[in-house]
Amino acid sequence: MGNLLLKRLYKKKYNIDDINNLVKNDLIEVQKIIKNNIGDKIPLIDNLANHILTAGGKKIRPIVTLLTSKLCNYSGKNHLSLAACVELIHTATLLHDDVIDESKMRRGIPTANDLFGNKSSVLVGDFLFSKSFELMVANGSKSILKILSKTSSTLAEGEVMQLTTIKNYLTDDQSYMNIIKAKTASLFSAASEISALLTNQDNQTQKNLKKYGEYLGTAFQLVDDALDYIGNEKLGKKIGDDFREGKITLPVIIAISNSDKEEKNFWKRVIELENRNEDDFKRALKIIEKYDGINITMNRALEFSECAIKSLNHFPESNFKNALQELPKIAVYRNK
Repeated sequence: MGNLLLKRLYKKKYNIDDINNLVKNDLIEVQKIIKNNIGDKIPLIDNLANHILTAGGKKIRPIVTLLTSKLCNYSGKNHLSLAACVELIHTATLLHDDVIDESKMRRGIPTANDLFGNKSSVLVGDFLFSKSFELMVANGSKSILKILSKTSSTLAEGEVMQLTTIKNYLTDDQSYMNIIKAKTASLFSAASEISALLTNQDNQTQKNLKKYGEYLGTAFQLVDDALDYIGNEKLGKKIGDDFREGKITLPVIIAISNSDKEEKNFWKRVIELENRNEDDFKRALKIIEKYDGINITMNRALEFSECAIKSLNHFPESNFKNALQELPKIAVYRNK
């Protein structure tokens, strides 16, 4: 990763608020669609779903759908329901993730499972998935339905893949990247690709938008995993959560692959333990720093960020293209 790329990426034209403003009215409509589809017939569903939906997330995935549809000169209304569908899928996965991970905090507030219980969170997550499928079907496009339904199964596969690597200190780089592609990049990819189908773009344009989302999502997750070791606890996620849960992410994989025999024994011991203490985490962090695990992870995120930017080069210049090419930079240069 050269200094030229680093400097280029630092020359931001937009921040996330600027990008939100480009699709502000559409986002309001997306929120209305979500609210109308959740309904208020069952108070528990309404209360739990609203708790996580109004918790201050970045809404990057639906924003990608809205921006890419505008990039493709779409002038109808179907992009709104598709963006809502994408957000419902993402929210459902968050509810399930927090149950699996036994998380207590998300976005600086208590998780839904902490407030409402695991059973309620799982069931409402299932409900949101079902509502997302209703929106897919209502759109009427079999091609779009195929992409989003396949993505839903891929997300589940990614979660299962990650579950099988927990406490497995021999998890390798390729296995980790396969998990990222399935559990994170796939929804970003779908959020972008469906705009090409909505606007009847040619195969190459569809491929480019699909790759844009995949690269963006990969960069986003790589940074997430790096921030688990260098983040700010005031931002709502306790530093070292992945380590305490036994998740094997790239900073750890890099450290393990370069560790000496004694260090490898340490990794095997702490990863296979049920309870890892603060001293274990401090030592793990020192070994990660010793082998430059954070910087290598961030550099890889930069590479995927640059790939995302380049995948849109063939589109004519517009505010929407500029915003989409800023999103990968924002994904990398963030602190939460």
